[in-house]
Amino acid sequence: MKIAFLTGSQYLYGEETLKAVEKDSEIICGELDANAPRVEIVYKGTVKTENDALNAVKEINYDDEIAGVMVWCHTFSPAKMWINALKILLKPLLHLHTQFNERLPYAEIDMDFMNLNQSAHGDREFGYILNRLRINHTTVVGYYKEPDVMEKINKWADFTVAEAFSKQLKIARFGDNMREVAVTEGDKVEANIKFGWTTDYFAVGDLAEEINAVTDAEKEALFTEYTDKYLLNTSDAEAVKEQAKYEIALRRFLNRGGYRAFTTNFQDLYGLKQLPGLAVQRLSASGYGFGAEGDWKTAALVAVFKKMGEKRKGVSVFMEDYTYDLKRGEELVLGSHMLEVDPQAAKTKPKIEVHPLGIGGKEAPARLVFDGIEGAATATSLIDTGLGFKLITAEIELVSQPEKMPKLPLGRLMWRVKPNFKDGVRAWLNAGGAHHTVVSTALDAEDIETFALANGAQFEHIG
Repeated sequence: MKIAFLTGSQYLYGEETLKAVEKDSEIICGELDANAPRVEIVYKGTVKTENDALNAVKEINYDDEIAGVMVWCHTFSPAKMWINALKILLKPLLHLHTQFNERLPYAEIDMDFMNLNQSAHGDREFGYILNRLRINHTTVVGYYKEPDVMEKINKWADFTVAEAFSKQLKIARFGDNMREVAVTEGDKVEANIKFGWTTDYFAVGDLAEEINAVTDAEKEALFTEYTDKYLLNTSDAEAVKEQAKYEIALRRFLNRGGYRAFTTNFQDLYGLKQLPGLAVQRLSASGYGFGAEGDWKTAALVAVFKKMGEKRKGVSVFMEDYTYDLKRGEELVLGSHMLEVDPQAAKTKPKIEVHPLGIGGKEAPARLVFDGIEGAATATSLIDTGLGFKLITAEIELVSQPEKMPKLPLGRLMWRVKPNFKDGVRAWLNAGGAHHTVVSTALDAEDIETFALANGAQFEHIG
């Protein structure tokens, strides 16, 4: 993907100044591109008139390779000439407030230098019109060669790639939402309008047909891959092979329809022998978003967060707040789900185990069992408030489990809530945060706020 770089100027200062603007812009753009490992930053010229701005934005809007646009005003760039272009801009915008020169040449500075190097002037004009037009955007301030400035640009670039992905995201729902549950519901039409997500329903029988079409040779080949990659800690090979069929069928079904996220529901398993467990874990680990009990909002958010963090260290996984250790001053949350925790969050080599589920009324399903990773993380919930969408992000610290859990055959995480258990959990409850979340060690609250505000969602930060 690419980021378009535009420079703001005007004809007032003469041709020599404009030549310098072009030269300096190419140098800055080249420096930014050299330090942007996740995208290509391309110089798209200097905007000097209203027509320049319109033509540049039209080209950017309909170039599928361009994920966002960065604007810097080298000289003063009268903002009224940007209005019509900004009104039609469809891509995310970053306002870069920098300067070509790091230091002032105190002994030689004259009015020619002042006219050329007046980002302090031009960017204030541009910032005003962005606010007047109520355009959601990201602002980065500082000398363009500084590492922290480049890091903020790279974080925004990751967001633009995820935003382009989000606008075309398709979610497949196998069955409906869990009965009587409120928080997993939501306005799918509004989500389509705001985030770009298309949410389609399929009967579980459609998936069952796909499962029945899987050949024995395909099933056996994937089972061999399982035994090579994980520790087989069960004698029930047939239960594991059943999950292999589910993985093959799900992947085939999703890929054929262009779906990058999906849901299942333990109350809706007609035609299936098991609740998909190991199969879901494997698909999640390869980049698909997942939400349990028909939670399409969280499934989509998992997929988007995975895309945003795919070039970073860390992971983004579907999670559920399950139960607490309430030892005073050392409170911990135990997060897990029935079967479907993404093995990307595994600290230990996952084991394949088969155990009765006690819910759903089906055969004992195979799943990956592991202890979770440690480190700083965020937990994010997307809710429909009835007046729009809200993303709630809590800062958490993933920790090792204090003791072994030999009778809990699941993938699991444990964490401390910030700033402390009582205040953090109370804030979460008061905000309406759901029990399903996306836990991410790749994204911080700033990343998630950028995504929320760009899509017209509220954002609440607990930390």
